[in-house]
Amino acid sequence: MPDTAGKAIKCKAAVAWKEGEPLSLEEVEVAPPKAHEVRVQIVATALCHTDAYTLSGADPEGKFPCILGHEGAGVVESVGEGVTEFQPGDHVVLLYTPQCRECRFCKSPKTNLCNKIRGTQGLGLMPDSTSRFTCKGQTVYHFMGCSTFSEYTVVADISLVKINPKAPLDKVCLLGCGVSTGYGAVLNTAQVEPGSACAVWGLGAVGLAAVFGCKKAGASQIIGIDTNANKLKKAELLGLTSFVNPNENPGKTMPEKLFDMTDGGADYTFECIGNVKTMREAFESCRRGGGTSVVIGVAAAGKEVSTRPFNLITGRVWKGCAFGGWKSKDGVPKLVEEYMSKQLPLEEFITHELPFEKINSGFDILHSGDCLRAVFTM
Repeated sequence: MPDTAGKAIKCKAAVAWKEGEPLSLEEVEVAPPKAHEVRVQIVATALCHTDAYTLSGADPEGKFPCILGHEGAGVVESVGEGVTEFQPGDHVVLLYTPQCRECRFCKSPKTNLCNKIRGTQGLGLMPDSTSRFTCKGQTVYHFMGCSTFSEYTVVADISLVKINPKAPLDKVCLLGCGVSTGYGAVLNTAQVEPGSACAVWGLGAVGLAAVFGCKKAGASQIIGIDTNANKLKKAELLGLTSFVNPNENPGKTMPEKLFDMTDGGADYTFECIGNVKTMREAFESCRRGGGTSVVIGVAAAGKEVSTRPFNLITGRVWKGCAFGGWKSKDGVPKLVEEYMSKQLPLEEFITHELPFEKINSGFDILHSGDCLRAVFTM
């Protein structure tokens, strides 16, 4: 164990003191890990729209003050009592979707949602209902069980996974959320077959990962729907075959446009925006008799989605998924190896690389229209 084991560590972190305000770079105190916890030195973290959503105050589960961030990778600094899976020096990716392998959800092949620490994680706390972060004498909440916007963080031992130590942490940190989510929605949730016609709403990082997943699955048509034509070049590189700007040709609805392009509707559609209007569009753009639409984007709190029941009676299937359907401890190391063998081009999703001190500028970059993922190194 290092000299810091069992002691509090003072380090730099970006604290969200209040909703709607910029993050504040502060010195925080990170307590040592308790039983079945691991303290990790974060090496790289990416910025996701979920971080911005919570900071905006729109997330009903948002707790302030907190340390945001959930796409992170780093090195184990120390472990708490009872931890046998990790030791100091291990390279890890943090998991906002844990895997305990013991609860009824983990034991089921039908879901990747682990229920063991869901209650406390949603409250911004560790499994014992306390926090490991303090700043200026005040308790600071955790975020999504990860809190990667800190040089050190503490997570439950079911919320991280050991990976190939040769993998660059500033690339594989993306596997903590966005890329894994879009890619897995195609391969795990939809299980797209070769020759399928697919359509993807929203060509951000998650949507482009879905595009790449469709290509990997052998889809013959991969249609992207987005209002920003600047995304077309990168999307085509990852497998897109057609592009539709919903603001063009307003005389037809989106389902009508897709029906014309796919001879009666797409086999699979993926909504990666989080808008209930486009969720309905994506579902109603599926073909009758087995067309499947997967909701990936997270809608704002309180929103509801609807369609005519006839669209279900005629055989369309509506699904949703979290974290791409991957059982996280099982799936992420495999995705790392796909990247290492050049089968998963993570570099294509990184548009900005910045030092951690520039974390606030990342939020402006995220909303600029030309950002997929901004990665910050400590």
